Amino acid sequence: MLKIFSLLKNKVVKNASWIIGGRIVHMLCAFVVSLLTARYLGPGNYGLINYATAYTTFFYSICTLGINSILVKAIIDEPEHEGETLGTSIVLQGIASLLSSLMIIGIVRLIDGKEELTVIVTALCTIGLLFRIIEVLRYWFQAHLCSKYTVITTTVAYLLTSVYRIILLIQSADVKWFALATSIDYLAEAAFLYIFYKSNNGPKLHFTKGRVVKLLKMGTPFILAGLMVSIYGNTDKLMLKQMLNEEAVGYYSTATSLCNVWVFLLSAIIDSMYPVIMEARKTSIQKYEKQNKLLYAIVFYISVFVSLMFVVFAKPTISLLYGEVYLPTVGPLRISTWYVAFSYLGVARNAWIVSENQQKYIAPIYVCAAITNVILNYAFIPIWGASGAAVASLLTQITTIFIWPLLIKTMRPNAKLMLDAILLRGIK
Repeated sequence: MLKIFSLLKNKVVKNASWIIGGRIVHMLCAFVVSLLTARYLGPGNYGLINYATAYTTFFYSICTLGINSILVKAIIDEPEHEGETLGTSIVLQGIASLLSSLMIIGIVRLIDGKEELTVIVTALCTIGLLFRIIEVLRYWFQAHLCSKYTVITTTVAYLLTSVYRIILLIQSADVKWFALATSIDYLAEAAFLYIFYKSNNGPKLHFTKGRVVKLLKMGTPFILAGLMVSIYGNTDKLMLKQMLNEEAVGYYSTATSLCNVWVFLLSAIIDSMYPVIMEARKTSIQKYEKQNKLLYAIVFYISVFVSLMFVVFAKPTISLLYGEVYLPTVGPLRISTWYVAFSYLGVARNAWIVSENQQKYIAPIYVCAAITNVILNYAFIPIWGASGAAVASLLTQITTIFIWPLLIKTMRPNAKLMLDAILLRGIK
């Protein structure tokens, strides 16, 4: 593994170190505050918060219009149009976010209309969608390997929000105030991100109709794909609430939160290598394939190691951190932890997909994945509860990464790259 890491370029390592350092701070704050919040709210109200968040996460993929997936490439390919690309993206996503917020509130009122608290909590969570449009600027920093500014932004914003949550805990506030916390986090992050963008002489943001067509054309294949990812990423929580109760959502959400507490490391590595892979595609196919394999190997083996730790120490960890009331989380945790390896292989694969212009195949792959996930959740939740949802998500992710792509001829080379990476072939 040391040889694998030594192959990373210095600039990538430096950029990744900023991301990792910042996310360690973010992770520690998030972990402590979430832990205290979960213990205070209990499985029921904690599950309610996560149920509401599942809706906003589900619709966020629609709000981005698939544009975020191609922004780095668009900026690298046409640096002279950065301001136009970013400004147009913000306007388009702003309109989509407003419409999505109204749609979420309408859906929840229709499905859970008799539960007034559920409607209110969900409405408060949707406000954050309107502030997340400024995250578009994050991709400008990523394209220029200047992630230290986004790290500072995210860290400061979350520290402020953590103070807000701690005040709520001290005052024994109602669950509705906790629902507002995420929206406050996105508001603070948007403000700081824009300030850093201007202070670093970011190009003037402006909207043009001509850029609308180009961005939507490039991003359209990712819209359906993102929606399908959201379906199999959030269906479990939505179905657990409807088929069982809020407590089941609380147990499952606690498990997935623990599994994801460390993935900032994977995100940092992927974000830093993304532009390097893009550039390598222009100069050397051999170097390009090697960089892809290197990324897949790092993601996979780090994930496997962490998953083994979770399996061994799941019960004492849950008991110590959350208390006996959360012990039903142990089963879902031991299953969900293996999801991370395959999930982040999928995230890492996006660089190859964009570089090879294979976006048109994303939609059918994720349509199959979404259908698979719904069917598996419907079959397993009544039998195993929260653990059933975990099994459904894990199996869905495995099929998404290795099974469905094999049915598409032009996607098979990527499956081979992943297999070679797992076997550590051709990355030295």
